[in-house]
Amino acid sequence: MSGMQAVGPVAAGERVEVMDVLRGVALLGILLMNIEAFVGPLMESITGVNPRFSGIDRSVDAAIYVLVQGKFITMFSLLFGMGFAVMLERANAGGRNGTALYARRLLALLGIGLAHALLVWSGDILLTYALLGFVLLLCFRRTPVSRLPKWGVALFVLPLLLTFAMAGFATLAAQDPQAAAEFQKGMAAQAQQINALVEGERLAFGAGSYADAVAQRATDTGAMLGFLVFFAPTLLGVCLFGAWFMRSGTIRDSAAHLPLFRRLRNIGFGIGLPLMLWSAWTHPTMSFSEMSLGSAAAQAAAQVANLLMMLGYLSVIVLAMQRPSWANRLRLLAPAGRMALTNYLMQSVVCTLVFYGYGLGFFEQLPRAWQPLFVLALFALQVVFSHWWLARYRLGPMEWLWRWMTYGSRPAMRLQPAAG
Repeated sequence: MSGMQAVGPVAAGERVEVMDVLRGVALLGILLMNIEAFVGPLMESITGVNPRFSGIDRSVDAAIYVLVQGKFITMFSLLFGMGFAVMLERANAGGRNGTALYARRLLALLGIGLAHALLVWSGDILLTYALLGFVLLLCFRRTPVSRLPKWGVALFVLPLLLTFAMAGFATLAAQDPQAAAEFQKGMAAQAQQINALVEGERLAFGAGSYADAVAQRATDTGAMLGFLVFFAPTLLGVCLFGAWFMRSGTIRDSAAHLPLFRRLRNIGFGIGLPLMLWSAWTHPTMSFSEMSLGSAAAQAAAQVANLLMMLGYLSVIVLAMQRPSWANRLRLLAPAGRMALTNYLMQSVVCTLVFYGYGLGFFEQLPRAWQPLFVLALFALQVVFSHWWLARYRLGPMEWLWRWMTYGSRPAMRLQPAAG
């Protein structure tokens, strides 16, 4: 048909290099955050600084909480929003709206995420991204570029307002002994539910069979989906920031927007880092049995700090890519970023086989202080593997499968015919 072009995958020459580098950096940050949830109970790792740790283990845990936790999942969300914008831009440029194609892509991701959550690791984020992608497709496909950051701010702020509203209700309830007792009863029940999940994970993942682990993962996944009302708007808002970065040309032509990235770097570390330090100092561990204006302020500060520090990290990488010496070093991470889905899933497979009871059984055996060294060793192997694989093949294994499921035809895999 005249004016209509087939919509296909992004060719290698069309890739935005800095996005691949950012994906590589995000993979390292994600593993630094997730390693605690592989070594020990997942639900115990999401509450901030673990009160069970002391000495050097507590110092390392606190450092990762301040510098890493929440920052790189936010970067992944930003990159997901960029990818959403890229796919719809290419579909529209080809004369098609891309709705059906992107819906197939999301359905494929939904299936991969569900399999990952139930069969490998219940800390999966792909399932959430797939669900958020449908919201993006339904509600923000035609949003003008100038409105994307406004919607992003509104959605990001919404859970913070909800947290303060709950804290305000708790403060008012404290004035009435009967209401206070009922409120505390509800908070205690919530804490008891989380503690039951932690103990269930300890039994299933530490000493249980693979079938026990699958059953516990199903329970965990249900609980995590129940938390979506609190953190989905935050991630969705960040996705819209990512769509703005792409559609405005800011990330694609980053060299033309260096003053903006310098400002984001300064804000990220000049405001975001002090906010995070204050939050960690006043409320290092989130308690599911406590709700007060003080804890709400600390949670809000941490959420804002996560966003600002992520933008600071992103800006440092973009600015470093303008210097040839640093660009050459950072490009080493690009192949890992091109295989982000494969590497993310590989991290889960390797770590669960090392730490879970049905694997090598090192659950809760690796001290917190040693966990970052394990992460660096595993990630280094992933970088080497990614270079080796992409020197021979066009796509990572899971990227290949995802494209096959999306486009309905098997994509070419080898860069060149096999010898002989």
